[in-house]
Amino acid sequence: MNVELRFFATFRQAVGRKVVEREFPEGTTIGEVLYELEEEYDDLSGQLIEDGELRPHINVLKSGREALHLDGMETVLEDGDRLSIFPPVAGG
Repeated sequence: MNVELRFFATFRQAVGRKVVEREFPEGTTIGEVLYELEEEYDDLSGQLIEDGELRPHINVLKSGREALHLDGMETVLEDGDRLSIFPPVAGG
């Protein structure tokens, strides 16, 4: 299945571009994708997952819906989904 991965702010810098199209096996979960991204991109290592859960203040949207309001890391992706990954935001 084809999934569009979108990266924002510092995560975009870590990956080197805003959008990456990827093929994943049917039944792949958000958690599996995040683990794979941490393995592939050195600058993402340890930035997405902490103790088997999504790190605090990281926002992951599956086709516009917050993953934490779905099944979190166990949310199953479907062909054509768009996974948007946002780092923590600070400001003042």
